[in-house]
Amino acid sequence: MSRHLHLNAFLMNTGHHEAAWRHEVSRPERAHSARHFIELAQIAERGKLDSIFFADGVAVRGNVRHNTQGGLDPLAILNAVATHTEHIGLIATVSTSFHAPFTVARAFATLDHLSGGRAGWNIVTSGTEAEAQNYNLDKHYDHGERYRRAAEFVELTQKLWDSWEDDALVIDKSTGLYAETAKIHEVAHRGEFYSVRGPLTTPRSPQGRPVLVQAGSSEDGKEFAAQYAEAIFTAWQTLGEAQDFYSDIKARAVRHGRDPRLLKVLPGIVPVLGSTEAEAKRLEAELEELLVWDYGLAQLSGMLTVPLTHDHLDVAVSDLDLPDESEINGNKSRFTLVRDLGRREGLTVRQVIARLGGGRGHRTFTGTPEQVADTLQHWFEDGAADGFNVMPPLQPSLLEAFVDTVVPILQERGLFRREYEGATLRDRFGLPRPESQYAVAPSTTLDSAPSEGGFAGRRVPAPVSA
Repeated sequence: MSRHLHLNAFLMNTGHHEAAWRHEVSRPERAHSARHFIELAQIAERGKLDSIFFADGVAVRGNVRHNTQGGLDPLAILNAVATHTEHIGLIATVSTSFHAPFTVARAFATLDHLSGGRAGWNIVTSGTEAEAQNYNLDKHYDHGERYRRAAEFVELTQKLWDSWEDDALVIDKSTGLYAETAKIHEVAHRGEFYSVRGPLTTPRSPQGRPVLVQAGSSEDGKEFAAQYAEAIFTAWQTLGEAQDFYSDIKARAVRHGRDPRLLKVLPGIVPVLGSTEAEAKRLEAELEELLVWDYGLAQLSGMLTVPLTHDHLDVAVSDLDLPDESEINGNKSRFTLVRDLGRREGLTVRQVIARLGGGRGHRTFTGTPEQVADTLQHWFEDGAADGFNVMPPLQPSLLEAFVDTVVPILQERGLFRREYEGATLRDRFGLPRPESQYAVAPSTTLDSAPSEGGFAGRRVPAPVSA
């Protein structure tokens, strides 16, 4: 098949623009409604998009005074969405810093079973002290340790997903044999951070393993993505930056012994659409007029890790006393993107807040459906992207506009599917279904008769993560 775009819909409560909840067509009271998210997913599925994605943060942000925060568990949302959709992939964010690998592996295996093979996990390490303090920590782990934890976490969840071989379930009523225990394996994992016996409680899921997604662009994040991720959500303002990242991450994947075609790079795009360019710019202006400057200052203060007040609004970003990226323990890549945006274009703090209002650092494009399609095609064909993380600034209206006006143009140009192919999210992304590592190199297995202290029989340890 010829190469075609991959499109993921990144769904926020009322939209990605910081003032979306205040717009006259918005319904922020639905931010806690299952029906709201089901309807958004059904719109995306109507457009044949590969997947939908929900981000997550596990602390109430200081900006709750001026913006809607849904706060719902994305896995719970997607389990509800799974029963009302048939094809679209379902990607949820879960942090490796605060959860148990066994719990996460089981939750995603469950979603994969219930959705018929459409689950994806967006792996994050989390970046704020407030989140750490909600999980029995005084402060967050250092940046490097977070990624070491994440690497072991992912390798352990893969062992757990593989712990049941594909044909372990027999379900033979005549003999009374439900499962072949020789094909169910203890993982016997003992690593730097985790010790887990296994196996998982659920049989191997339709995809074997859910699709792994990652969204960090720091040095640690890029190395992690190159080794483990199958899709990458990333943020770039210019074509040149996106091309540099694309070639860099693909080269890193090769160094890790991977086929770079099996790692999909999806930059964020925030499309402000209108039937004419003037109409699109009017909508953009409407949203900017609804921005709350106190909120914007708080957001930018967090991104740049410096306290900003109204006195800074007309100060050039280049004149701010900012730390070096090496001093940042939170989101290093977003800090660098915002700092460089302000310096490169000579923007004031006020102008940066307005620019970030639509997508918090992701590229906002304002124009007609044809102009948006041209931009997507340009980046796709010029080595900057395998597809896009579509971030509607206002929902559901601009999600519907993208599906009903931009997608048909991409289809007419032969760049995007007209019908879904295959049954799973791996099929959508053109990814192979991995074999169980224990089917190739079996380690510990369950004996057919459990003993008083656990499973009887041999104890041959499985490989331990590096």
